[in-house]
Amino acid sequence: MKHILITIAAVLLVGCAPTLLHAKSRKYEVLVYGATPAGVCASVAAAREGASVALLSPYDYVGGMLTGGLSLSDGNQCVRQLMGGLFVEFYQRIHKHYRDAGVTLNWEIDLTKYNKWTNEPHVAEKVFNDMLKEAGVDVFLEHRLTGVTKESARIIMLNTSKGMLHAEQFIDATYEGDLMAAAKVSYALGRESKKQYGESLAGHQFPKKAVIIEPFNAAGKPLPLLTGDSLGEDKGDGKIMTYSFRVVISTDPNNRLPIPEPANYDPARFELVRRYVKANPKVAGSMVSIDEYPLPGRKVDLNNGIGRQISSGLVGASWAWPEATYKEREKIWEAHKQYTLELIWFLKTDSGVPEGVRRKFATYGLAKDEFGKYGGWPPALYVREGRRMIGEHVLTQHDVRTNARKKDSIGISSFPIDSHDCQRVPTADGRGWINEGTIFPKRINGNHHGHPYQVPYRSLTPKRSECVNLLVPVCLSSSHVALSSIRVEPTWMMLGHSAGVAAAMASKTKVDVQQLPYNQLKKRLKKQNQVIEFPTDYVINEELKAADK
Repeated sequence: MKHILITIAAVLLVGCAPTLLHAKSRKYEVLVYGATPAGVCASVAAAREGASVALLSPYDYVGGMLTGGLSLSDGNQCVRQLMGGLFVEFYQRIHKHYRDAGVTLNWEIDLTKYNKWTNEPHVAEKVFNDMLKEAGVDVFLEHRLTGVTKESARIIMLNTSKGMLHAEQFIDATYEGDLMAAAKVSYALGRESKKQYGESLAGHQFPKKAVIIEPFNAAGKPLPLLTGDSLGEDKGDGKIMTYSFRVVISTDPNNRLPIPEPANYDPARFELVRRYVKANPKVAGSMVSIDEYPLPGRKVDLNNGIGRQISSGLVGASWAWPEATYKEREKIWEAHKQYTLELIWFLKTDSGVPEGVRRKFATYGLAKDEFGKYGGWPPALYVREGRRMIGEHVLTQHDVRTNARKKDSIGISSFPIDSHDCQRVPTADGRGWINEGTIFPKRINGNHHGHPYQVPYRSLTPKRSECVNLLVPVCLSSSHVALSSIRVEPTWMMLGHSAGVAAAMASKTKVDVQQLPYNQLKKRLKKQNQVIEFPTDYVINEELKAADK
């Protein structure tokens, strides 16, 4: 990773001479970098507080994963009773869009139920753009960060590939934490050891059984799709969970594009899969496949299967992404696309795959009315985990599972601790291979959701000595284990919403973000329908009762 760090430093801190922005040049009160769902919510919330707001994206679209393929946002695995603010408003608007179009959905906005709120990506994009326009947010697309200007611990200006932009307060809403890294804010990357924060779910995790099949080729080298030749020491590492595409397919023959045949397809790349299928014919169709979520419009959202041995996630290829340059990320993006296309091609054509599986994948086609300028392929790679700030308060497994209440709560999270595979390696005895790093959803017994806990404002603020006008709602201050619970769009949208209100207040009152009076912030969050407190009669769960006294 050393060479990547050097490259990032050169690009972000030195950059090239900035040019004038291709838009009206002005100083904003709040600047949000990263047009993810959290970034959109932060921008809208700040603008509704009366701040002048700019939203910058390094890409040519707004909405991150919710407009880039992910069409089931996992709100069904959170405590709906404890959700509100712009997240709920977003889905209310989506539901209204379909109702106005005469489309009957199989879900309603009912916070007492755990049904799946699904939508087509183009509808999410329209709703996000409507919200931004109504709030008066200035949106700048394809502005890649090239550097920041700071005076002491205060950011003054961003340099981008299209020019400079000044602001009083900044929000890093990227999935990777690019702005905070450029501002020299401390961060962690990869997994901690169990010892560092006393987390039982840290370090190596083995919920999946080893596959006892020869993992080496004739030359004694690990087969393709393995990430190395050994697990490495269980002391924390730079590995993060796998990324994948959320491909949207159409089941309507009149709205379907053929999935392209992958260039330079090499069947040998899937020898590991072929051996697995041959040895496990009865479970091959379930353990080597892709999860599917039905959507409106006769479409299906494909997702990497956390419980499968082989799925659409390219295990190990995500490790370099967070600190890679944009050019390097383009190559990693292409590698993930190539793998996904190759996997689908393998599953529909290879004679070693059960006939029923081949028939199913042969019917797959991209949705003609989604991602038109990208040929039907989703533009967003599912970045489940990037950098993690080391700020005023580091959230850990204990905050998620036992220390649920916080005096400076800005929202309530309740998605289970849930990590996709981090590596796939031969077993120690060399007789097989194993997926490592998976954390299957840690739910409360008998419930669909995880343990509800309040997220403190302090986890969004950097150390005051490092930066006093930056908030980080996506790559917030947390361990790998805690982020495995935080890392879904409902939670990030909630945190982005609260960050936007806080940034607007900090601009108006001229205080450092670390010194913002919490009681005033709490009042403004409630005014914007954010849920930050447990109802007086709400029982968190049995596990937390003792810790809550």
